Amino acid sequence: ENFKVVERWFGKGIIHSKRRFTYEEAQERLESGEGDFAEELRSLNMIATKLRKDKFQNGAISFESDEVKFKLDEAGTPIGLYVKERKEAHMLVEDFMLLANREVATFIAKKKGAEVPFVYRVHDQPDPDRLREFALFAKEMGVKLKIDTPKQISKSLTALLKRTTEEPNLKMLQPLAIRTMAKAIYTTENIGHYGLAFEYYGHFTSPIRRYADVLVHRI
Repeated sequence: ENFKVVERWFGKGIIHSKRRFTYEEAQERLESGEGDFAEELRSLNMIATKLRKDKFQNGAISFESDEVKFKLDEAGTPIGLYVKERKEAHMLVEDFMLLANREVATFIAKKKGAEVPFVYRVHDQPDPDRLREFALFAKEMGVKLKIDTPKQISKSLTALLKRTTEEPNLKMLQPLAIRTMAKAIYTTENIGHYGLAFEYYGHFTSPIRRYADVLVHRI
């Protein structure tokens, strides 16, 4: 009831799937509260919403960008493009994936006994020079950024990125803001993940299954 993880278990398992939802079907239940597993989905969404809120309060940066999808005809030929809308059902899955990734990395980092080599996914703080240049450019466009501390930087960038989705004249600042960021990398030396505001993070649930993720599974 306090939104804290109270128990952890890591091991091989089998999923008995009682229902496979599309994102649209899950979203329908979140909005209407009706249909099979609507109550369970709404409980999960309540937890995901709290996880997301905590993440941003701790200094995470919201890198929201439009995802363009193809519209196909009956023969599978592309006939147009549209911007995919990110809804609660998408974010719900994402927040629980982040939680699982964080729990696995924390478990390994704090494991007692012999040190276990681990592949962390880390993200360094932005380069101060590039950030200052970007802040000057943003100021010319009427946006003032506070960049004195890491917390101020993340708060300013999140506010800016939100504005770029609402004010078309600021849209060009979005890719420039992302370029001021350090690149996330895989390493055995953990320095935390600045963009997510996580002390420990690794790719455990990645649907892409990069080789680094496979190594994490084996470890």
